[in-house]
Amino acid sequence: MRLPRGLTPLRHREFRFLAAGQLTSNVGDAFYAVALPWYVLATHGGVLLLGTVLAAYGIPRVALLVVGGHLSDRWRPWTVMMVADTVRAVAVGALGAVALAGPASAALLVPVAVILGAGEGLFLPGSFSIVPTLLPDDDLQAGNALASGGTQLATLVGPAIGGAVVALAGPGPAFVVDACSFVVSALTLAGIRAQRRAEAPLAVAAAVAPMALLGDAAPSSAESDAGDEPTAVPRTLWRMLASERVLQVILVVTVASNLGFGGMSEVALPALAHGPFHTGAGEYGGLIAAFGGGALVGTLLAAQMRRSARPAMLASAAFLLDAVLIAIVPYLGGVLPAVAAIAAFGCLNGFGNVVTITAFQRWAPSAHLGRLMGLLMIGSYGVFPISVLVGGAVVHTWGPAIFFPLAGGALALAVLAGITQSSWRQFGATTIDAMEVAEA
Repeated sequence: MRLPRGLTPLRHREFRFLAAGQLTSNVGDAFYAVALPWYVLATHGGVLLLGTVLAAYGIPRVALLVVGGHLSDRWRPWTVMMVADTVRAVAVGALGAVALAGPASAALLVPVAVILGAGEGLFLPGSFSIVPTLLPDDDLQAGNALASGGTQLATLVGPAIGGAVVALAGPGPAFVVDACSFVVSALTLAGIRAQRRAEAPLAVAAAVAPMALLGDAAPSSAESDAGDEPTAVPRTLWRMLASERVLQVILVVTVASNLGFGGMSEVALPALAHGPFHTGAGEYGGLIAAFGGGALVGTLLAAQMRRSARPAMLASAAFLLDAVLIAIVPYLGGVLPAVAAIAAFGCLNGFGNVVTITAFQRWAPSAHLGRLMGLLMIGSYGVFPISVLVGGAVVHTWGPAIFFPLAGGALALAVLAGITQSSWRQFGATTIDAMEVAEA
């Protein structure tokens, strides 16, 4: 049976393992996202404890992103991800036992949050650098879209299911479900590692046999190991950051977009819904769901699209339209037009992210991909605290509406500055041109 273009990565067994494990884990994370604040607030822990626990999670997550990338490059991403999932399964399982036993306390929740945040920081770079190792280049963009789409799908359906579990059985069982989801993810990653180890002797034999037929000596194990060693690339991460203009542009765009997005989504949007729009919690939930649904559609569109000759320019066009949509949300006259604009924003954002990440994976040296992804995610996650603080100050002083054009303007300026750089305009196009020359 011929699969649609967007589903062709599922032909590959190892990617099926990854997709199934990550979808399960993301649904479990949605259970945790509902259960944690409910557990803290329902047992009279208070918002101060909740904020402390969230900070204890967020700080080590950002701090260990580059470390996670380095370990992913050195020990292979599936191994690092598997260890991180195992540790997090134990930590969330312990949290479930605590929740079943009694009320929340900082002495118990903060250490667990630190472990979970550290595990996420170690896990994330590998989760992006693993996809190119499991798929041929033609399926890479569709694979990234399916991975991202699974996250969006879990974000849409997971909180509803998790909320029902918490309402019926309490937060403790929801934490246990999340722990089990980490176990499932770790088992699928162990399956990938086992598959790779089983294939390694066959690959070596296939490489050695032609040389033996020609009378050449087989390579020594030291030579084979050196050829496969990820750290063989001479340039360091920091030298690449200093010398590669396109890497600098990507980081600037990432920081600019997330500097506005955190404050918009977490501060300005709820303030807009509660204030000028005069909506209730249901309508506000609809605004959030609109973004998630749009992002899911955007990733699926990226999965179906053939490889672009100029991916950076395609993504830039999507992000510039995003900037316009962000800017006009408060001025559309009500909730329904805002929902439509936010859904379109999510669609373009999901599409542009998949195209950009795929081009980045194709450009980055495989030996440094984990560390480069870690660096890119620092630009994304690291500015979140600054974004919400700035958002709170702006909204408090001038109201929520003004923050939207400020966020859109920051994104547009960063993208336009990137377009002025030839390295960004040509980003992702060199490989296609080389392939066309080779085929000719």
